[in-house]
Amino acid sequence: MIEKLVEQIESRFAELSRQMSDPGVIGDRERYAEVGRAYSALEPANHLAAEWRRASSDASGAREMLAEDCDDPELRELLEASSARLEELHEEIRLAMVEPDPSDERNVIIEVRGGAGGEEAGLFAGDLYRMLDRYADRRGFATEALSLAEGDYTFAIKGGGAYSVFKHEGGTHRVQRVPDTESQGRIHTSTATVAVLPEAEEVDVQIDPSDLQIDVYRSSGPGGQSVNTTDSAVRITHEPTGLVVSMQDEKSQLQNREKAMRVLRARLLEREQAARQAEEAESRRSQVGTGERSEKIRTYNFPQDRVTDHRVKLTKGEVQRVLSGELDDFTAALEAEEKRLKLELAGGLDPA
Repeated sequence: MIEKLVEQIESRFAELSRQMSDPGVIGDRERYAEVGRAYSALEPANHLAAEWRRASSDASGAREMLAEDCDDPELRELLEASSARLEELHEEIRLAMVEPDPSDERNVIIEVRGGAGGEEAGLFAGDLYRMLDRYADRRGFATEALSLAEGDYTFAIKGGGAYSVFKHEGGTHRVQRVPDTESQGRIHTSTATVAVLPEAEEVDVQIDPSDLQIDVYRSSGPGGQSVNTTDSAVRITHEPTGLVVSMQDEKSQLQNREKAMRVLRARLLEREQAARQAEEAESRRSQVGTGERSEKIRTYNFPQDRVTDHRVKLTKGEVQRVLSGELDDFTAALEAEEKRLKLELAGGLDPA
């Protein structure tokens, strides 16, 4: 079975390589970009396939020579090492062939809001915003603030593969700690929700201008003189869905409108994707974390100084280290679980 898969990878990669040098493909910008993306996506699997060929050849050669009564310790060691590597490659190749989420390469828009717990929930939302902002910086992504208010943060993360990294943060995060305002040392439990939206381009979501109700009003809260004294704030209501997006951070009404439209497009794209997934009963199982607000995905326990991700049952110590943006262990575990579930659904693994 694995040899057939290796042959398919080699054949497909050879065809893509041929197309990359085909003048007809090169002359068609869209087609060339499409072939280039497919080539890049398959290249890691092709490297693994080549390694599988080498390990298979080494194991076969060593096995033949040992069968001829050549009990050479070095040959036996080569056979054992090659056989062990073949087993590892079997799994690595299948994982490499798991179809990626079509949104994985997109930029993301993230909305963090305080949930249950009053003022403490708002403070926790701020902690999560800073955690994600620092993690983005550590991973080499650029961030852009869209709307930042106490307990309510909307920002964009830009860079290739941003959605693949941050999509696992969507859901309800829970914190257990003693608030600074708690005089008797009682532990409070609060929550904050994180929505992770793949950013949509105008071509991805068609919005009829007649479906929009656009209101302008005077900005409130801290800001410069022009922010608070002109009708620069914008509220856009998408009447068919009832979605409402407000922006007021910029001095320009036009800038606020553009930011609001970006968030609206992202929310509409998320709705379309969720609707498609809902039509397939098993499709939700193929994702780690659905981003549903009711799903408590992770708990930050300050008294016990530990963070637990409930989806993969992974616990790490040092809450403050995690909140400073050290999320790599969680991301790696969630990505591995996502691939495992996709393989299981595709019949590549027996259910656990």
